[in-house]
Amino acid sequence: MNTTFKSRLNISILFILFVCSAEAQLRLANFFSDNMVLQQQTKAAIWGWAGANKNVSVTTSWNKKKVSTKANNEGKWKLLVETPAAGGPYEITVSESSTITIKNVLVGEVWLCSGQSNMEMPMKGYKDQPVLHSNDDILHSTNSQVRLYIVPRSVKAIAQQESKPSEWKEAQPESVANFSATAYYFGRLLNEMLHVPIGLVNISYGGSPAEAWMSNDSIKAFPEIKVPPVQDSLKMNNRTATTLFNGMLNPFIGYSIKGAIWYQGESNYDRPDQYENLFPAMVREWRARWAQGDFPFYFTQIAPFNYAPLPTSNTGGKYNSANLRDAQRKSVAKIPNSEMAVLLDAGEETSIHPANKQKAGERLALLSLANTYGMKGFAAMSPSLDSLIIKGSVATLKFKNAPMGLTSFGKRLSNFEIAGTDKIFRPAQAIISGGTVLVSAPNVREPVAVRYAFRDYVEGDLFSVEGLPVSSFRTDDW
Repeated sequence: MNTTFKSRLNISILFILFVCSAEAQLRLANFFSDNMVLQQQTKAAIWGWAGANKNVSVTTSWNKKKVSTKANNEGKWKLLVETPAAGGPYEITVSESSTITIKNVLVGEVWLCSGQSNMEMPMKGYKDQPVLHSNDDILHSTNSQVRLYIVPRSVKAIAQQESKPSEWKEAQPESVANFSATAYYFGRLLNEMLHVPIGLVNISYGGSPAEAWMSNDSIKAFPEIKVPPVQDSLKMNNRTATTLFNGMLNPFIGYSIKGAIWYQGESNYDRPDQYENLFPAMVREWRARWAQGDFPFYFTQIAPFNYAPLPTSNTGGKYNSANLRDAQRKSVAKIPNSEMAVLLDAGEETSIHPANKQKAGERLALLSLANTYGMKGFAAMSPSLDSLIIKGSVATLKFKNAPMGLTSFGKRLSNFEIAGTDKIFRPAQAIISGGTVLVSAPNVREPVAVRYAFRDYVEGDLFSVEGLPVSSFRTDDW
């Protein structure tokens, strides 16, 4: 063996040993880093990688306790630490042959924030698409008790164990400007009312349908949704089933959370019947994989928008996005521990990204404050249809969640339609009376069904006295 060859061989061996050694070094999943927030008063999971079969220990400064475990044959390890009531900052020390110290850790309430572009839309807005009052709110956003984490976009054919690198950031103008507006307004109000640290994890991707956030196993229940073979991964994008679950959500599953907020549905608007089952199936899967029971899940109903300019053949019938809003409305009954924030007064006819993200975020926060945190004395849920009673030519609608009654704030109710036995809906007169709405039309003598605001774009005009809009709805199933 000549000297040159031996030299090259030795260099190669050293390089392989170096790589193997580097791969075996102690490291944490990206979510566990300086400035992070852990869910309070729970057994929070912490995980990462180390040398194969090596002992790993975690010590938390709030109780000085050390918890240990052993990495598996592939170096993966995971353990649980008991978290105290909200507070901090603390430090977490992770040790194997080396040591990692996570600094400035807060313990509080952690919420997953997910969906498509209306959840992803940052406080600074999109190009030529503003967020209302954002510049002033960004300017005044500095708050070390609100922490933000963005999972970078990632489309993958196979479920990943690790997401792309990112970092926790304290709320301040630069970080808030680039963070989800809906999620920020949600977290800001929670922090204001609860007086505890809030951690917001944004896992969203514009243009994504619900099936992109589901695994291959759960999609099997919907054979009409195709998942391309792994070898066709070059054809996959953010609209492909399972790809965002694989690349963005799966790595985060297991991080202890209080609950989730969701703003999505625009990319499923043309398949409302499917969405009525698909969306609840997605939530069931998330909850099953997190193994935290039926954690709170609050979602926004998509805002009114004129979908007609999208593919011109997609008009009328089921392509009326009110059908998707109706599927979302019905989902509340199918998803335990869920509620829907109505945005019927916050849409824009020519923009699918309405500027008033404060309404979206704060209405989600109201639902959380009332239903998850038990706060009282304010309205949180929009009125919802309870019953339809027909007497003669008048249809009487009764509503739940309207203890103080209903109002149009002085405007004429103009979004009601009524149909007789011919199943043709005609514009109707509607009057608020004693907490009910009386609906009739001169040319409909024997009404059988009523619809409210059942169009792509509409400006809601029926509210609770507290100002929360009634969702669009229909009493028929035609």
